[in-house]
Amino acid sequence: MMRRPRTTTAKAVKYKENETMDSDLSFSQAVSSDEDSEEWRPPEPKQKAQSKTPRVPATGEKKTATKRTAKPKVPKEPKAPKVPRDPKPRAPQKPAAERKIQASKSSKDPAVSGLAATKMKKTHNFGGDKEKTQNDCSKEERAHESGTSIRMKEERVSFIVSEAHHTDEWADEGSSQAGVRVKKEEGTDDDFTFDEPCLKKLKTSGTCRGQPPVLPPPKEGPLRNELNMNWDLTELLSTLTCVEQWVCQNIIALLREENTVPFMVRYRKEMINHMDADAVRDVQTGYEELCSLAKKTQSVIQTLKKDGVLTTELEQNLRSCRSSDELDHVYTPYKKGSKLTKARRAKALGLEEAASALMTTPHTLDLSSWVKPGTEGLSSVEEVATGVEHILADIIAKDPETLTYVKTLCENSFVTLQSSVSKSALKEKEQDKSDQGKKKMGAEQNKNKDFDKFHLYFDFTCNIQRIQPHQTLAINRGESLKILTVKVNIPDKVKSEFTRWCINSRWRPKTFAREELHAIIRNAVEDSYKRLVLPFLTRSYRTKLTSAAEKESIAMFVRNLRQRLLVCPVRGCVIMGVDPGFRHGCKLAILSPTSQILHTDVAYLHNSEQQRQADKLRHLMIKYSCTKVVIGNGTACRETESFFADLISRRYFHPLDVSYCITNEAGASIYSVSPEAVKEMPDLDPNLRSAVSIGRRVQDPLAELVKIDPKHIGIGTYQHDVSAGALKAALDGVVEECVSFVGVDINICSEMLMRHVAGLNAGRARSIAEWREQNGPFINREQLKLVKGMGPKTYQQCAGFIRINPQTLNSVKSLPQPAQTVSEKPAAKKGKGKTGVNIPTSLNPLDQTCIHPESYHVAQRFWASGL
Repeated sequence: MMRRPRTTTAKAVKYKENETMDSDLSFSQAVSSDEDSEEWRPPEPKQKAQSKTPRVPATGEKKTATKRTAKPKVPKEPKAPKVPRDPKPRAPQKPAAERKIQASKSSKDPAVSGLAATKMKKTHNFGGDKEKTQNDCSKEERAHESGTSIRMKEERVSFIVSEAHHTDEWADEGSSQAGVRVKKEEGTDDDFTFDEPCLKKLKTSGTCRGQPPVLPPPKEGPLRNELNMNWDLTELLSTLTCVEQWVCQNIIALLREENTVPFMVRYRKEMINHMDADAVRDVQTGYEELCSLAKKTQSVIQTLKKDGVLTTELEQNLRSCRSSDELDHVYTPYKKGSKLTKARRAKALGLEEAASALMTTPHTLDLSSWVKPGTEGLSSVEEVATGVEHILADIIAKDPETLTYVKTLCENSFVTLQSSVSKSALKEKEQDKSDQGKKKMGAEQNKNKDFDKFHLYFDFTCNIQRIQPHQTLAINRGESLKILTVKVNIPDKVKSEFTRWCINSRWRPKTFAREELHAIIRNAVEDSYKRLVLPFLTRSYRTKLTSAAEKESIAMFVRNLRQRLLVCPVRGCVIMGVDPGFRHGCKLAILSPTSQILHTDVAYLHNSEQQRQADKLRHLMIKYSCTKVVIGNGTACRETESFFADLISRRYFHPLDVSYCITNEAGASIYSVSPEAVKEMPDLDPNLRSAVSIGRRVQDPLAELVKIDPKHIGIGTYQHDVSAGALKAALDGVVEECVSFVGVDINICSEMLMRHVAGLNAGRARSIAEWREQNGPFINREQLKLVKGMGPKTYQQCAGFIRINPQTLNSVKSLPQPAQTVSEKPAAKKGKGKTGVNIPTSLNPLDQTCIHPESYHVAQRFWASGL
């Protein structure tokens, strides 16, 4: 339906933008009169319609009317674009939404379609149609009356059709008025389809949330000059992370200002295009990897310069590397400890000039002139040719265009990863079978168990584009244990296509070369592919697969940890934590609604004295009004659950309505012997600390689980096969994110919990806890500035995530000691020069919200206006 009007876009470009917008009134009148003449007829068009004696179909009528408009519209001079200036004084009287509705309806009218076709015809046959229309015009007044409205209708149709095709051009014009108009029209086009949805999305992403596409140039220059690489940091980071360049540039600027991820996600949303924490963390990781690559490149250049092997070409190749694999590929032949390569030995013999002559001026190359009898490598023509082949093979393997081409061939081919059982593992397996009568040691038994774990990968083949991350990590683990052998299978057609392209296109001599010289080039290409390019591709694929698998493993770990940390707490009730066991009994811990330890005990529920233990439990439950039982999922979990379920079904704890649940106790034993647990519960037995931890995991999961190393919670896979540093950084980041987004009550939270607030660390959390013990509770956020080590940047990062709850403040404030020293401490700090302003001691209601202190003035204006 839209195919015909699109042909008018060529002419629409000739018209000025303001001229097309000024013609809205005539267009709306013409469209409505042609579409439904019974509903609305203006006086002038009605007389014009009656004056038409030959009543022909609508399409023919429109074609005739269009021809009559040629006289006032096209003068005899060939200056067509200046004609539409006549209706310029007119102003549109109807809103944009109504004009678009009429425009969409007119596109369905066959008259308008015919009009567009006639307009296209006039564009291609300019002179002949002009004479024809002048002869057809009978009355000058009628042509003047109808010409204006129909000409405006043509221009408006052209404008609407071209609007869908030139959306991006208008968005990039730089005019603020044009940008506002396009944005308004985008909102009115939501209910209509112009067959160009993708262009609209690109336009909105280019000017997302009203942000500029890039930051000012002064901020971009230092980044590129500082890394001293041949690629642009922002552009490469945007390509790797699939994020807009202006967003990457803003994130880099924020990271260089030492802003934390939670702070950026919550309080700098506009600058990062409203990205979530995981996406920002991916950009941060990519930025750190590129900075590390630039630092490593600089170190390699200094090393090569010190060794005296650095050339200008080699330095440029090093600075053009975009990944660690490419850098290693270029640097490996020049490493000190590496074996002298064949190409370097040939270059040392002086054959580099001969290799250059073979590619540029082969007709002047005579290999016999390079023969030096008695010199190893130059004693015969064959040795000289072999040396030239090695130099050419090295040049081919390091050429960026050649590597790009072979990678493209592999992407379009069926490349597979194959794993099989190693010969050494099979030999050990057969030896173990023959020694079945002998007693095996513990290490040998574990090795046999590991061998059986990898039976799925003894004969495994999968396309590298479809292999799963857990399969990659399993294969890598089997290879490290020397149970599996792994190889990458690249089809033979890649080699044939690569050889043909190199010989006939990329590495073809510039002038005529003899047959023996062509043979040298052919051998060099084949040797380069087999000895250099193929191992490089194998390493590249293995590295990419391992990197992607590690990222997915860490991402899954992060998702599971976030889900565990943000489980809804069970508040306002007394809870009994139970660490089940058989021989040593079930450890019990009764906790108050505020997680204070009320009672601890041990009950032997799985022996002959079950009735006596049941009476003991009922006494404790009724004494402390405990209505919730939390059972760990460790040893004797199901037996303990059955015991409590039987008592509850018999209403043994009447009048209490008791219920139970089972929670994951992973990491509770490790935490019970940690220094933090010893400091928090010094008088308790480690077994009873586990019961306390199990109960608190239900009362406040976030506050309790942050005390345990995330790797010990048991929510990830292959955590020992991924990078320990990357895993720790990701897990610490998600803990910081969860703690910050939930917020902490600064007057009652533990020191362990404060460590994970954005902007704080162990030292600052300790300083806050000490200040709180010495001076009493915090009355407002401003008092955080009085804490030792709390500078302006730290305060900016953490202030929005710290809450001051009036209820807890009043309960703590009732103690006599804090009230005496709150006013003394600020004076002492001011004397030391800690703060230059007076710290208020009054309660601010906004301190219990997530509003940042830097936005208090905006919130107060809304508050004062009554909104």
